[in-house]
Amino acid sequence: MSAKKGLVDCIYVAASSRDSRYTRISVASIRYFYPEIPIRILASGRMGRGLLEELRQYWGVMPACIPTGDYGWGFVKLEALFGPPGESFLVLDSDTVLTGRILESWMDSDAPFLVDNEEQSESAKKELYYDWCKLREIDATTQPPRFVFNSGQWRGTAGILTRDDFSPWVEWTFPRRLRHPKYFMPGDQGVLNYVLNRKAMLDGLRIECRSIMRWPGRKFQGLDADRLSRKAADPFIVHWAGLKKARLGQMNGCDLLLFFEKRYYGRLPGGAARRILAAQLHAVSFWLHEIEVRLRLGTIRVIDAICGCKLALFKHK
Repeated sequence: MSAKKGLVDCIYVAASSRDSRYTRISVASIRYFYPEIPIRILASGRMGRGLLEELRQYWGVMPACIPTGDYGWGFVKLEALFGPPGESFLVLDSDTVLTGRILESWMDSDAPFLVDNEEQSESAKKELYYDWCKLREIDATTQPPRFVFNSGQWRGTAGILTRDDFSPWVEWTFPRRLRHPKYFMPGDQGVLNYVLNRKAMLDGLRIECRSIMRWPGRKFQGLDADRLSRKAADPFIVHWAGLKKARLGQMNGCDLLLFFEKRYYGRLPGGAARRILAAQLHAVSFWLHEIEVRLRLGTIRVIDAICGCKLALFKHK
């Protein structure tokens, strides 16, 4: 089975309550270039109040038909694989925008999966994806990965992979959990890379790698709001992976985010006021989450220190 050439059947956007601002921006970027392609929200956990209805009413976006629940970090993206057999799709994280009609650049590809041709050192592959050397302890067939890719943007085809392909590595609970977390990066990214590599090596699954993503942590010339407004930018998916801040203006490539945010609220009644309020709520939510994470990490350090002291006393006795 292979993906249809050209456009996909739908675009999935993975979203959670903390990503509401980015979800709106991502949707606006998709609709800027693709007014008609169905967009479905892969919702993990509770969404921002009224967000799904807002997206439906003003942007024609629907929630994906998946069970309601907290899927954990990124695992909701795997649900696209188990949709209607043969459905071709593009999966995006919320903190992404399109800069052009990128789907047309894939017209010559009928591979069922298409991913970014990311280049990483051997150590980075083990840290960001999975440690193939250690995985041999439980899977003797494991080989060095042929490719690695950030799971925030990839094209796939439903019905080729099954839950059974992931079940040795993923617990299908709410939230999803890795059965062997010491071998994989937390979340969906490591295990998705592993399963696709394994299928490619053992079963001959065709997976094509192309340059499709740009990361604002490095230079990305030619991608700015002026070119977007003229639809003259090169077609890529810009992904702010690991770069989000409390205020959009503090982020590299913020002109792209602000361009699409203005377009999003331009469709809503009282859009200017709603945009200001949403920006303030986003900043508050961001800092509350940062405080929560720091407190949690601080607690873990204190517990580790106490356990270390007790162990030292035990050894001394």
